[in-house]
This record gives sequence, C-alpha cells and structure tokens, in this order.
Amino acid sequence: MQIGPYAVYPPVVLAPMTGVSDRPFRRLCRRLGAGLAISEMIIADIRLRDSRKTRLRLDHAGDPEPRCVQILGADPRAMAEAARWNVEQGAQLIDINMGCPAKKVCGAQAGAALLRDETRVGRILEAVVGAVPVPVTLKIRTGWDPAHRNGVAIARIAEQAGVQALTVHGRTRACGFHGPVDYASIHDIKCALSIPVIANGDIRSPEQARSVLDYTGADAVMIGRGAQGQPWIFHEIAHFLVAGEHRPPPTLAEISEWVMDHLDSLYRCYGSTAGVRIARKHLAWYSRFWPEGASFRIQVNSVDQACEQQRMTLAFFKHLANQGSIWPHEHPTS
Repeated sequence: MQIGPYAVYPPVVLAPMTGVSDRPFRRLCRRLGAGLAISEMIIADIRLRDSRKTRLRLDHAGDPEPRCVQILGADPRAMAEAARWNVEQGAQLIDINMGCPAKKVCGAQAGAALLRDETRVGRILEAVVGAVPVPVTLKIRTGWDPAHRNGVAIARIAEQAGVQALTVHGRTRACGFHGPVDYASIHDIKCALSIPVIANGDIRSPEQARSVLDYTGADAVMIGRGAQGQPWIFHEIAHFLVAGEHRPPPTLAEISEWVMDHLDSLYRCYGSTAGVRIARKHLAWYSRFWPEGASFRIQVNSVDQACEQQRMTLAFFKHLANQGSIWPHEHPTS
C-alpha cells in the first residue's frame, strides 16, 4: 500500500488507541511486523499543547518512518493549525479522526459526530490538506447510526479534498464496539474510491485478516484491540498473507523478551512511578491467555516498584516455561 511517498508494508496497521498506542507500544508493534503505527489522537486545541500528556504523545523519538500523528477537532482553522504544528514536530503523515464514538468527543461535535455534517467534513479536510506538505489520511465509521450510513458519501468527499488514504471501522457510531462488523459497507466504500482503503473492526487472527481483505477489496487491515496482549499478531498476519500458512507460534522465551523490553520502554518513557501504573493494563492483557494469569495479576498489581514488577513478570513466564506451557493463541482463557 502506498500513501504519498511512503510504502506501507506489510499492509497491517496498528490502530490509534488512546492510552494504548503510545511510543513504547508503537515501537514494539513496528518491531513485530506492523507496517505503520498511528499515534494516539492529539486534540487540536492549542491550549493543551503544553500539558505533560500531550508532550508525551508528541514524542516520536525513535519511531520508525513514516511517523503518523492523528488529530481530533471540529474547527477547520484549528485543525489546519494543528496539522501544521505537528508536521513541524516531525509528523510525516497526518491522520484525521472522524470515527471516535466517545460521548465526550461527539458532544464536542468532533470524532464520529462529524459524519452528520458532510459540509463541515469537506471544510475540515480541505483546510488540513491545504495546510501541510505531507499526506493526509482519514479514519471514519460507516455512519452515525444504522439508519444513516453515509460512509460512501464521506469517502468521496475525502478523496475529492485530497485525502490520500481512508480507514473505515465497519460500524456506525451508535454501534460503538459491539455487534457484527459491516464489512459490506467497507466493500462499497472501496469500490467508490481510487485511493487506498484500510479495513478496521474485530480483526483478531491471520485468517480473519485474509478473509476481510478478500471480501472488502481493501488495501490493508488495521488492528486495534486484537494487538493488546499479543503485538506479535502483526508478524503472524503478515506471514499468513504472503505464505498462506501460519508461522510457528512465538516461544515463551520470545514472549518474555518482548514483554520485558516493553516494560523497560514504559519506565524510560514515563518514569518508573507512572510507568509501573501504565504497565499494569499491558500485563493484564499479556497474562490473560493462561489460567495462571489471574493469580499473577493480583500479585503484580500490588507492587509499586519497577524492579519488583519486572521480577514478578519474569518469574511468571519462567514458571510457564518450566510447566511446558505454550502460546495458546487460538484458545484464550478469558
């Protein structure tokens, strides 16, 4: 898949997830096969740029190219300024969020709420595309609710405005993250466009990725929740798309190495105190595939020191290895 001057290969993309797709996780996913990793969304409001949270989200040091930053807002002028500012900070792709279903976001008429105002969508896209010299991409849903699926109309507006790739989450805003994914609408959107389309929504296995690409005709897939606790899913999907067969599952030694590297990156990024707290959710995801994970989570969540968190995590994976456990990727326990 080509976005402007950038070849995205393999065609498997890490979704922008608030509180998840930070720099440590992006770097790990790229290392484990993601062709592109999009940042957590950055609110266009200039007043928030000096907050510690925003500064951390804007730190792309060490990120593989192309560095893609997602911005969120409802005002064309503010969005154009946010795009310019992020490019000055090193962004090489600007992604626009018109898919977030959160009440707080939609209440501010941003995210998926913009799908109800096609005129404003066009104004925002034209303003951002005209403001920056880098490719602009867009993420949407299929519409506001099942009675108002206007994804094809929004997609055509985007292509006409100069957007160079489109990601479609195959649900409406009203559906949230529940219910079946409407891959048929993604197919319809792909048929209406000449720019690349990325399919998103409940893709959790190599077989699903292959099936979605075949059915929708999309150029790539985007993985969000499916990467939580198993960032090596990108390698697995990439291998399956090329070879038509599964690559050998990761060993516990490999998983342990990746998890420990992830912990170390979190401590270096956030400091040991905040890093320990942020690591807890990742350790919950990493450990949920084994029956022993429940007791591990109770124990590891009680410690506040990075060294103790690391020690307990390493001991957990050593215990699994000593028991002869293997990666149960097809049969998670919870």
